[in-house]
Amino acid sequence: MQAPLRRIEGFSQALFEEAGEKLEGKPRDYLLRLRAGTQAMTRLVTDLLELSRAGRADLHLELVDLAVMARAIASDLKAKSPDRRVQLIIPERLPATGDPGLLRAVLDNLLSNAWKFTSKKSDARIELGTTREKERTTYFVKDDGAGFDPAYARLLFAPFQRLHKESDFPGTGVGLAVVQRIVHRHGGQVWAQGAVDQGATFSFTLGTEVAERKT
Repeated sequence: MQAPLRRIEGFSQALFEEAGEKLEGKPRDYLLRLRAGTQAMTRLVTDLLELSRAGRADLHLELVDLAVMARAIASDLKAKSPDRRVQLIIPERLPATGDPGLLRAVLDNLLSNAWKFTSKKSDARIELGTTREKERTTYFVKDDGAGFDPAYARLLFAPFQRLHKESDFPGTGVGLAVVQRIVHRHGGQVWAQGAVDQGATFSFTLGTEVAERKT
């Protein structure tokens, strides 16, 4: 599906560049809707492929530093929205054991979500950290953004289930399903806490956890 969508997007982009200024009223609106629909479908196909890979990819377990991954992701987010004021709190070091590519996808989805759902705040705060209880490390990503109604928390990790309007916070509703699938493949659990307009915290454990080794 990706190839046909790329062709539709490419030709609609070319048409817009060639004749966009000449189009008015409904013809221009139709073209803009065509481009928006194609882009949305492309995002959905990409997310579905990621969801499929999360469930089928071989696990290559190794000791990784989630803090290094998080700083790289944060740098990309800042580059896309340079005018935003966001306090990003990332520990100097955050060791974990798991598949590097899949754990990167977990952090990418959680940090990108936090970035998106704090977008309406003039000064936002996003934190990556851990807690430890009974010899088990819990990793978390916490933000002070839009939050969600805790009565619907069980829907957050179901594919295509969204608790916010597309017009307020665009998305496909697949990212958290990817997170859950990856965490479960690592023998862990993932859950969320939050309240409307009071932010959200997404926490997860990894069953692959081993004793920390100094590097």
